[in-house]
Amino acid sequence: MPTFHVGQKVVCINDRFKNVSIDQGIRKGQIYTVRWAGHYRHYVDGDFYGIKLMELHRGNDDGPEGYGAVDMPFRASRFRPLVSDRIKSMLGMKAPPPKKVVSKPSMIPSVRAKPRVITPEREKEDV
Repeated sequence: MPTFHVGQKVVCINDRFKNVSIDQGIRKGQIYTVRWAGHYRHYVDGDFYGIKLMELHRGNDDGPEGYGAVDMPFRASRFRPLVSDRIKSMLGMKAPPPKKVVSKPSMIPSVRAKPRVITPEREKEDV
């Protein structure tokens, strides 16, 4: 999973929340800006890597289904970094150069084909 940094543009890829009836404010395909990223511990949802967004402030989670968290972050797995040109970004990733192979003398003699020698034909002698 990628790590995020403050100021980074991200796009939402999952805006569905199981067993939550309150609108969480994020929309799939929408672009957001990260204002906080890090590990978060919630006594119901457990430990996760999350991000907070500049465009949204979740406030106190004290509604009918709330658990008292203040401005709880979203799971980072709901977002991916925004890439303007995917092909251009992939071009920067090059394969590592091949390692030079140091040849060691082999204990097995190499078998080479003998060169073909063309011999002139002998002329017939009449005896």
